[in-house]
Amino acid sequence: MKKTILILILTIISYACSNALPSTTTIYIVRHAEKDISDPKNQDPELNDMGRERAKDLNEKLKNQQIDAVFSSKFKRTKQTGAAVAERNGLSIIEYDAHNYKAISELVKTKYKNKKVLIIGHSNTVLELIESFGATRPLAALTDDDYDFFFEVKIDHMAKVALRTKQYGSPHRSSQIK
Repeated sequence: MKKTILILILTIISYACSNALPSTTTIYIVRHAEKDISDPKNQDPELNDMGRERAKDLNEKLKNQQIDAVFSSKFKRTKQTGAAVAERNGLSIIEYDAHNYKAISELVKTKYKNKKVLIIGHSNTVLELIESFGATRPLAALTDDDYDFFFEVKIDHMAKVALRTKQYGSPHRSSQIK
């Protein structure tokens, strides 16, 4: 009997301690997947076949993560890149101003503190987004050929920022990490 009570007390203490542990905000940042470039005049193209495959790869990469929000710029290619992740998590895609880095950063750090979010950007916004969260950009610039970078920014309870750069889907880049 004493053993059972001791196990019960230890279980309760363990559960209470695990729920009291500080949490981390995790921000996944990717560039939109490959777009259809057959019409150079089209400013809002959809994903091409490779891009649709990469969007599936992104969903697969995040399949074990409960995502709390998916942010996309106003363009079809960014929305299509994040659509499967949003759908799997029962979310609507939240549109953000792709060049207002401070606004999206502040929104995520306040409203989505201790949560996991996905932000889909563009070759000329992804690195700036990373910096807006307090991380150092891992390369000088993204080129039009860089599609497979997967950036993971973590902000802990002490506001310490860590960046991990990964790859997802088929390799498709010309830039190298410094």
